[in-house]
Amino acid sequence: MRTVEEIRRQNLVTLIAERGGQRAFAEAARIKNPAQVSQWVNRSPNATTGKPRVMSGTTARAIESALGLTTGWMDTHHGDESPVVSQVLETETPAGYVRFDLFEGGAGMGAGLVNQDYPEVVRTIEVAEWEVRKKLGYLPQPGRIQIITGRGPSMRPKLEDGDIIWIDTTCDYFDGDDYYLINIGGETQIKMLQKRGDGMYVVSVNPDFPTYRSEEGEVSILGKALIHAGLRRF
Repeated sequence: MRTVEEIRRQNLVTLIAERGGQRAFAEAARIKNPAQVSQWVNRSPNATTGKPRVMSGTTARAIESALGLTTGWMDTHHGDESPVVSQVLETETPAGYVRFDLFEGGAGMGAGLVNQDYPEVVRTIEVAEWEVRKKLGYLPQPGRIQIITGRGPSMRPKLEDGDIIWIDTTCDYFDGDDYYLINIGGETQIKMLQKRGDGMYVVSVNPDFPTYRSEEGEVSILGKALIHAGLRRF
């Protein structure tokens, strides 16, 4: 017998397919943190408990309301037909490799980007397990690490426009002064976050972009930036 969490996930997959992708679904469902959609679909582990992330009843009701569905629709099994979705199975990746897929949308390294139809440099990469262990020190669960394209000049010279950045989507909280994928004012950015005596500061590497203190609740953390790679000319 399926649990209500499993039923919600299957219905979520159906809605994503109907809307044409996770980004379009998140916008229609008025989900403020689009990264949560990917975490629900991929059952990404909670960084604190280690348990797969699942959709709460409150969120299910909010989605139903936003999409005009009847109350309880997300909790009801609607048949065994499963739509085709872009979810990677372990069998699709060669043995000994780890596949990293695209985090929906680009990340601004300047004024920020609203993630809508922005061209991506790389959509999928497959990396040897030994190299992943070398870089991260562990092998992540499928879906945990996703890639994103950085855009803009504010993080130069550490990050250049078009660099590919690995994001740990399970880190949706402040985990010490470091580089994060954040959403602020509806825009997605790669920035350093620093906690100082009078609050949280958003920091750019490029001195042309001033550091500023964020208001409480203004910054939503979507993930932690781990590794970057660039396609640069010699």
